[in-house]
Amino acid sequence: MLCRQTISLKKVTTNTNIENDNGCPVEGLLKMLSGKYKMQMFKLAVDGPLRFNALLRDIDGANKQTVAVALKELEEQGLLIRTIIKQKPLHVEYILSEKGQTLIPVFRQLETVLQNQ
Repeated sequence: MLCRQTISLKKVTTNTNIENDNGCPVEGLLKMLSGKYKMQMFKLAVDGPLRFNALLRDIDGANKQTVAVALKELEEQGLLIRTIIKQKPLHVEYILSEKGQTLIPVFRQLETVLQNQ
């Protein structure tokens, strides 16, 4: 059941707090994934590990600062796990956490609903 309170959507790019004032889990989810490039990153993470430079290439218009901020926020929210790969060359990968994986069916269902319109 959707929350009965009015849900306002506003862009949040820093210090995103997934808990919300009215206790609505839908609003918390929307706030969690609001912000520049977060949805694209989430979708790419479903397909496999993410690397910073690959995100810069794969997301049109992305720049280093916005990608870095979005990755940090997704990690802080528990949706991505940052792993340092200690092979030469040293690099960092981001994968979906268990919490992030639980959201995959939600977004697949949304895609289905939107395709059927």
